[in-house]
Amino acid sequence: RRGREVSTGCSTDKTSITHKMPISCISLHPRKLILASASDDRSWRLWALPVGQMMLTGEGHSDWLSGCSFHPDGSKLATTSGDTTVRLWDFSRGCCVLTLSGHCQVTWGCSFHSCGHFLASCSADKTVKLWDLKSQLCLLTLRRHTTSVNSVCFLPFSNLLLSCSADKTLALWDARLGVCTTTIHGHLHPCNHASFSPAGNVVASCDSSGVVNLWDIRKPASAMATVDAGSLGANQVVFSPFGKMLAVACSDRLVKLVKVDSRAVSTLSGHSDGVQSVTFDHTGESVMSAGSDGLINMWSEHEVNEETKK
Repeated sequence: RRGREVSTGCSTDKTSITHKMPISCISLHPRKLILASASDDRSWRLWALPVGQMMLTGEGHSDWLSGCSFHPDGSKLATTSGDTTVRLWDFSRGCCVLTLSGHCQVTWGCSFHSCGHFLASCSADKTVKLWDLKSQLCLLTLRRHTTSVNSVCFLPFSNLLLSCSADKTLALWDARLGVCTTTIHGHLHPCNHASFSPAGNVVASCDSSGVVNLWDIRKPASAMATVDAGSLGANQVVFSPFGKMLAVACSDRLVKLVKVDSRAVSTLSGHSDGVQSVTFDHTGESVMSAGSDGLINMWSEHEVNEETKK
């Protein structure tokens, strides 16, 4: 598994015990204060924030879950798994309504197009697949990477798709045509995750050595900035809603907060094992993280601001 480290550390009073096994991914509902989590225990769960009360859970994958992503209208959840499939879950029906089979190795993550009709998935089989949810067919298989594709995401309200790979590269795709428009080189170690800034002009990526790079997609020949997030792997990197800050989930048990303008780094501690996933709330004032310790940590606006002032 990517970025898994065994370690010990302190705890925080902002913790909810959520799964008995490692949590690989969390995802925030597009409008509501609801958080989804995906775990090695083969289940996903929905949590009401900020109290952390479980609202719903689902099981059906035959192996551990690697990722989860909300449908743009918030009514469904897509999950990826070690069983090589992608599943779509309908909350109103409380069950899996679609299983997408086609990848031949573990699926690492998925991303919905803003229209909600298409879903992109990435896999250790070196490919990205684009699925038509209405016809339940794979429209395109994107081949460019030479080893595992570890993350994939659509730029909102566009056909631009971003992938990153253990081959140390990122790729930008025209998902309508199935064409790779740009390959970005610069990481010296396998890339674990990449994401767009809210404006869509900057990409952040992180790798297994703890390096975070920022790229101007109009001038991707070299990174516009590089940040050292620690000696162990960086597993996920996300922008705050207004693009002023990055949150990085790190294998050293810490969440690193990076100010995009100054590159200043601060930390949030509270996990006792590697942090696998991180997200901001809709305002960017709170941070949530999940890790191999099976916990979800939630930091309030006050706690985040205090750390970033240091």
